[in-house]
Amino acid sequence: MLDSLPWLTREEALSLAAAVLPKLAAAILVFLAFLILLRVVQPALRAVLRRANFAPALIHLLVDGVVRGAVLIIGLVMAASQLGINIAAALAGLGVLGIAVGFAAQETIANMIAGFLIFWDRPFKVGDWITAQDRYGEVRDITLRTTRIRTPDNTYVVIPNKQVIGEMLVNHSMYGETRVNVPVGIAYKESIAEARRVILEAVDALDGVLSDPPPTVVADKLGDSSVDLLVRVWVADGSNLKPVHFRVVEACKVALDKAGIEIPFPHLQLFVDDVKDRVWDGLRGSSSGST
Repeated sequence: MLDSLPWLTREEALSLAAAVLPKLAAAILVFLAFLILLRVVQPALRAVLRRANFAPALIHLLVDGVVRGAVLIIGLVMAASQLGINIAAALAGLGVLGIAVGFAAQETIANMIAGFLIFWDRPFKVGDWITAQDRYGEVRDITLRTTRIRTPDNTYVVIPNKQVIGEMLVNHSMYGETRVNVPVGIAYKESIAEARRVILEAVDALDGVLSDPPPTVVADKLGDSSVDLLVRVWVADGSNLKPVHFRVVEACKVALDKAGIEIPFPHLQLFVDDVKDRVWDGLRGSSSGST
């Protein structure tokens, strides 16, 4: 190998090898020591975080992302110092580069901080049904930058984490059973008690509607053209929210029609007068009075 360096004499090559090889060996040993440290620290830290009831996704992020990256970077820096590389100058350059990248990626950094807060606070988890940014669907993945949900239309929606935690979010799966509220209007002349009986008979047998707690129908408010009822039924989880809502609306319409109970709709009554006739009558009245 030394003979393959024609620009060096054998003595110079041996001297170079004697100077470089110990430093290279020391750098490799230092980096290997950090790899061994990482192998020891990761399982222990993972066990501690599990006992502290950290979310699995957050444990993966901290142990396999932050801790692993930090240990490897420190190991590389220490190994480079064994080779005589000026670490201070390199770190200063990295610091300037980091500031420039930080200014250029403010949105990404904000989303990453929001993602960390989602992992920490756990307002929802993968598999929950949520409404975020007016999008209703199942959470399929949570990353440091985005939250990804699958809607009932089988579309894949990617929402930046900053928007997820910055707006109102509804978790339909947090407490298991959830209630569906369906507004239904009946005419003022109709009996609320009869409408309640008809609606309850219609929704009791619907697929997805729980019998315990039982469905209820309450008078919500007196509208401009109808008595507004609220049909309240319970479903087992958030995935049934929209399907059951649609079934209840249809069942109520069919049942009320069958029972002859009127479902009013807003309407306007328009009175049209002949403006010309009224003006002419007014003029004739004034002329006859003057004579």
